[in-house]
Amino acid sequence: MEMDNLGRNSIVNAYYLLDNRTISSKEKPTLGGTRIKPRKRNIAAPLDPAAFSDAVVQIYLDNAGDLVVFTGGRTQPGTTKPDEGERHSYSIIDCEPQREAILPSVIYIQKILRRRPFLIKNLENVTRRFMQSLELFEENERKKLAIFTALAFSQKLSGLPPETVFQPLLKDNLVGKGLVLSFITDFFKEYLVDNSLDDLIAILKRGKMEDNLLDFFPSSKRSAEGFSEHFTKEGLIPLVEYNEKKIFEVKLKDMKSTLTTQIAEETEMSEVIESVKQRVKDAKLPDIEVVRILWDILMDAVQWSGKNQQQNANAALRQVKTWAQLLNTFCTNAKLELELMYKVQMQCYEDAKLMKLFPEIVRSLYDQDVLAEDTILYWFRKGTNPKGRQTFVKALEPFVKWLEEAEEEDLLKMLHKLSHTICYLYEVTTQRNDVEGTEIPLNLMPEELVIPL
Repeated sequence: MEMDNLGRNSIVNAYYLLDNRTISSKEKPTLGGTRIKPRKRNIAAPLDPAAFSDAVVQIYLDNAGDLVVFTGGRTQPGTTKPDEGERHSYSIIDCEPQREAILPSVIYIQKILRRRPFLIKNLENVTRRFMQSLELFEENERKKLAIFTALAFSQKLSGLPPETVFQPLLKDNLVGKGLVLSFITDFFKEYLVDNSLDDLIAILKRGKMEDNLLDFFPSSKRSAEGFSEHFTKEGLIPLVEYNEKKIFEVKLKDMKSTLTTQIAEETEMSEVIESVKQRVKDAKLPDIEVVRILWDILMDAVQWSGKNQQQNANAALRQVKTWAQLLNTFCTNAKLELELMYKVQMQCYEDAKLMKLFPEIVRSLYDQDVLAEDTILYWFRKGTNPKGRQTFVKALEPFVKWLEEAEEEDLLKMLHKLSHTICYLYEVTTQRNDVEGTEIPLNLMPEELVIPL
């Protein structure tokens, strides 16, 4: 009985669900009425930004690729086209020569190029033509172009590689008239307002002008002195310092190359010394820098053995002995001798094969009269370079002890000689004639009693 009731209830529920599905599938009633049509004046035209931008781009294309934002219209060789009608005033040439007035044009071009990258080539061509035609513009207009170019690089404007700007400027007629120097000066000054000198050097390097800055100068002013004088007057002191450093590095490299060749070819000592003196004078190298360079080059020329410590020691000592005169020529005072000791210390510290050679090298330099006794003792007692100092001081102790003992012996000998000299002078004085004005015959003093001053 219970099973019959359960089945009957299931059938009833099924019919109930089916009936509900049938009702829900019927069309629901809707409100009737007449559909009101909107008036024509209320119909809004659909916005089409793409079509608008295409129309703007077409203006540039119709103008043979000349970006009218520079001149306000199309151009022809030497001037603008006179039959183009009224020219718009929103151009770089017509605005004030100030960054605030020119920057909006740079940003505008940047936005156009982002949306239409195929115009990048047009910008490059136009810029190249402007650079090659600087003489056709007035001074004020050239300044505006320089400011635009600097802002374009500051804003990282696409389509303006540095070689597009710098290489066309190197036309002889433009350089000779000083137009390029004036343009590049305005460019440097404007670019360095928002950027560092390193950023400027990076641009010059990409434009292949980093090492050729003097090419911007007329031939009559093309010198290191002319460069420094011009840019110092313009307030670009960091650029002057950079150029001086660059020149110094070039001369230093030349000196190293020449000296390395002379040492390898075993050139006469006198010739090597004169060559170094001349290059030191030309490059205005500090004395300390000269000592460092000489030691580096001498040690680089040594034919080092792989693991044979004795061969390395012999080679180093032989090199010191061979070129001691060269070192002695430029180690002219205690300060330079101490600098040489520091240089030897650093090389022995950084090169494992030379670590144990420090006392032998110092002893060899002492024997060849390159290092004085006082310099070695000062380094031993008061040296300031901490790298490997404890190890080297300990290794140098026997030699320093020998120096101190020798110093005491020399002092005793001098005191002994001084006492004999005093006795001699006393004896001569007591035996002299009573004639007034008689001089003591010091020229007759025995040579062994003369104390060197």
